[in-house]
Amino acid sequence: MKNYVQQGQVLTLSAPGAVVSGQYVVVGAIRGVAAFDAAQGEPLEVVTEGVFTLPKVAADNIAAGDLLYWTGTACTKTAGSGSKPLVGVAVRPASNGVTTVAVKLGAHGLTGPV
Repeated sequence: MKNYVQQGQVLTLSAPGAVVSGQYVVVGAIRGVAAFDAAQGEPLEVVTEGVFTLPKVAADNIAAGDLLYWTGTACTKTAGSGSKPLVGVAVRPASNGVTTVAVKLGAHGLTGPV
């Protein structure tokens, strides 16, 4: 096909800031997990599909199947007022006091309800 670009599971983007491998990254409406470390402005490979262990708000009691949103530093099940991008869905429970959660990355560009 003349118009095929790539599969899309891993995208090469410009790092929005200093990024470390495994960090959840938001670049515009693209969300994913950094495959490698990168300094701001350097090429950064971002994995956009799969299940990843990500930080979560420790106070949240998350059940498998809960939608999770990004606070800027952690996943939360509280959608907020439209400013939190949808990360994906929890694939395992993560109780109050636990600081990570297994997340299947979801639709890009979606945010919590207004």
